Amino acid sequence: MTNPINSAVLGTIASLGNMGTTESRTGKGNWFEAFGEAWGKALDTQADAITAQSDVVSQGGDKPSDITQLTTESMRMSFMANSSHSSIDSVSKALETMARKN
Repeated sequence: MTNPINSAVLGTIASLGNMGTTESRTGKGNWFEAFGEAWGKALDTQADAITAQSDVVSQGGDKPSDITQLTTESMRMSFMANSSHSSIDSVSKALETMARKN
């Protein structure tokens, strides 16, 4: 399984290049909006992984390994949600600081 953080967030950030505009699913926007959208996609992907593993458990997959995998996916979601909040908050504070200096 590919890491949702690497594939969605870092891939989008790398493709942004500079601080200009970029296309997003909602039309034209800036790189900060694309950054948030990438985090949203990564979190959606992780939520899908949790749902899939939850389906395994609900269909009788009550082996310790199945439950441990569900716990692992849930904890990964928690880590990703905290990381997305922290990174978006940090970037927005940096943008605010830059705006004040201009």
